[in-house]
Parts: sequence; C-alpha cells; structure tokens
Amino acid sequence: MSKDFGIEAPLSKIAVSKAHGEDSPYFAGWKAYEENPYDAVDNPNGVIQMGLAENQLSFDLLEEYLEQHPEASSWGSGMSSFRENALFQDYHGLQTFREAMASFMEKIRAGGRSKFDPNRIVLTAGATAANELLTFILADPGDALLVLERPAMENWSYHLPCTAASLSLLQDIILFISDKNIHLISDEIYFGCAFSSTNLFSISDLITDAVSDQIHIVYSLSKDLGLPGFRVGALYSYNDRVVKTARRMSSFSLVSSQTQKLLAFMLSDEEFTVNYIKKNRERLRERYELVVEGLKEAGIECLKGEAGLFCWVNMEELMDDKTQEGELRLWKVIVDELKLNISPGSSCCCSEPGWFRICFANMSRETLEVALRRLKDFAHKKTKNIYLC
Repeated sequence: MSKDFGIEAPLSKIAVSKAHGEDSPYFAGWKAYEENPYDAVDNPNGVIQMGLAENQLSFDLLEEYLEQHPEASSWGSGMSSFRENALFQDYHGLQTFREAMASFMEKIRAGGRSKFDPNRIVLTAGATAANELLTFILADPGDALLVLERPAMENWSYHLPCTAASLSLLQDIILFISDKNIHLISDEIYFGCAFSSTNLFSISDLITDAVSDQIHIVYSLSKDLGLPGFRVGALYSYNDRVVKTARRMSSFSLVSSQTQKLLAFMLSDEEFTVNYIKKNRERLRERYELVVEGLKEAGIECLKGEAGLFCWVNMEELMDDKTQEGELRLWKVIVDELKLNISPGSSCCCSEPGWFRICFANMSRETLEVALRRLKDFAHKKTKNIYLC
C-alpha cells in the first residue's frame, strides 16, 4: 500500500530482527564514546574507547616505510599505468599481491613452517567477506555452522582469541572433521599478533591428504598490519573446487587495485616485513604486560593472554549481584561514570557473568594509563565500600 494510506512497505525479517545486536551494550558503549570522545587536552573527562580491537601500536613503522618509499603509493608512470589501475583486474586478486600475501602468511607462521600457494588465495574485502563467501560455498539453507568456543562477538560467531590453540586441540579438530566428514574454517586473522614465547600452530601445519579438501583458512591484514580501513582479506583453500567457486563469486567483494599494488610493494620487501613482524610482537607483549600490571594494581584478574589486541577480564568481585543483570549494571557504571567503553561478557555470548573485554592496542600509552587509573580508583573505592558493609 502507498504511504498515503498510512501503511509502509514491509522490510525483511532480518531488517526488523534484533538478532543483529545493534541494541546491545556492545553498540551502546560505542555510541557513548562517539558522543563524548576522550581527548587529553580538549576533553579529558570524555569516554575512552576500549571496545575497539584495532592495532595502532606499529602504525609508525608503516608510515615511515611509505615516507621512505613514496613510489609504493603512486600510480606509476604515464596514463597507461592509471588505466591499468582503473580497469577490472583478476577477480581473485593481482598475482603480485597474492604472491606477497602468501609470503607474509608464511613469515608470521614460525618463519615459514607452512607454505602457501598464491594460486590458492582468493582476495576479499576483509575477513568477514571471506567467511561469508565460504559459508555460501560450503553450506545450503538449513545447514548448521558449529562454533567451537565462546566467548564470541554478539554480531559475529567468532572465538575471541586471547589464547593460542594448542597442537593437541588442533589435532583433535582434524580427527573430528575427518570422522564427521565436515568442513573446517580456520579464522587466523590474529596470527601475527601472537606475542607469547609459546610455540604457535596454524591449522596449515597439520594438513594431510586425507583432510586437505575439508580445510579452509581465512586471513586479513586488519589486525596484523593494523589496516582495517583497507578492507583486505583472504580466503585460502586446499580444495580446488572451493577455490574455483570463490574466484567466480568474489566479484561482490573485490579489493581495489591501488590498495593491492601498494601492499604488494610493501609486503614484497623482505627486510621490512621481518622487522615489522618482530617489532609488532614486541610492542604487543609490552602493552599486554602494562595492562596486566595495571589490572593487578586494581585487584582485577584477567585470563592469561598469548595473542590478540585485548584482555579477557574478570570483574565478578565488583558486581553487586553475580548474574547477567548484575554484570550489565556494573557495565553501565563503567561507561556512564568511569567513562570507559569496555564490552561486557554478555554482549560476547559469554556463559559466565562477570567477564569483560578490554582492548589495549588502539590508543596511546598515556591514554591507556588514564583508563587504568580510572579503573583502579573505582575498584579500590568499590572494594572499600564492600568491606565497610
């Protein structure tokens, strides 16, 4: 019916559903930050963003490289070079970039223990697009996806990677998919953000001919290189039919030619990539240790981390009621009074109340110290009041 009759055309069930999580505390915290962002000079009492898993710790290394190599971001010489960038390229990505990406993926995995074939890489506009592409290729309507672990983001079904998967766990997964004859999607977007001395294993380390057709890897440069705005993801499959189908379907999520050329230039530089991987991991470890020490001073425990851009923190002792409702009341105090946007465990599908996600790599050290001081003052005051009661 026409709007003139007071009836609007209906939207889809997805559009009107609350399942997308936009009304959850996860997004409410973001809104609080956007309306009142912290600035050390202009707004020192503003909200500090600790709900964004973004890696800004090694941005200076990227900026320095591009300043020293301006040719990396140029069109090239002549109008023919501009034309080459402007027109359609291979749907699954430029050969030079796929080669550079394969090399980078090898370097962050124990210095090349796993080998990647550039011709099995299909580039996508971020890891989310790669996951979606694989879902359409591997599953039919009515099929189910098994998520191995919680917590996970409310609007995504991903494991929050604070710890690295052990070799025995990966071996068990391989046995399981072999026994059940099902596919495995291994999302490894944080592999270059591992900062522990513990041996790390990729699912690619355990590939055998018996299960190779069932294993698919998703990767991106959003976390390891800190380039979420570039929208660069990759689907890697050992299954020929999956690769072929992904190439045909990838036209809906292409990466711009100019982005590919810039990153191909950068990631082809052996000296730069080796130095970047080393320094990025060192900085992440130092930042993680700073957060753990700050939380310890506040009397707050966190899960021991080995990788990633955040800590999984237990604030159960600061809750007035050890329920999901009590968790949300504490979260509201933290956002409204402490002016810290952290994510409550319930918005990450955590089954146990009292856990919170705190991101630490998306801000300066000085800003992080302000955030930890706010949290410490609150925790000490809260604990003192509990004892007085």
